[in-house]
Amino acid sequence: MNVPMLDTKPAIQSALKTRIFSGDQGPDMRHNIPMPADEDLVTSRGLVVPFASLNWTFARSTGAGGQHINKTSSKSTLTITTSEVTGPDLAVERVRSLLPAEIRITSQKSRSQWRNRQLCMTQLREMLDTAAMPPAPPRRKSRPTRGSVERRLESKRRESQKKESRRTDNW
Repeated sequence: MNVPMLDTKPAIQSALKTRIFSGDQGPDMRHNIPMPADEDLVTSRGLVVPFASLNWTFARSTGAGGQHINKTSSKSTLTITTSEVTGPDLAVERVRSLLPAEIRITSQKSRSQWRNRQLCMTQLREMLDTAAMPPAPPRRKSRPTRGSVERRLESKRRESQKKESRRTDNW
């Protein structure tokens, strides 16, 4: 690539040489990190979705995007069945009881298929982790504090006096 070297700083010159700023890469080439090819999806709670059970489908996105939208299939749809999720027994049981048998996640927020796939994976991780969380402990009933009771009664007295002062004895 021949880039004319103008009167610029050396860092910018090297960036121009390495094609960081060249326009022929397009906005989708920013993500030069490859998708893991055969990696299982692992959540923070220890749930594992095997790579073989991640079913991906791609389609053309809707919305703005100009000509780009008509020639790339950037919309990503991830489908899994909850019966294929493995991990700690209690967490798997909670996931299977709370989530439907088939989970379908779609993303078309980005113009990049790679980014939409990442968003689907992140959303699936969050969904599985939320479902696998143990239920919150039941709330303990507590008594109102003395100050809150006194404030409530004082407020009632004030309102009562206000309404009493509005009354007239003679109609």
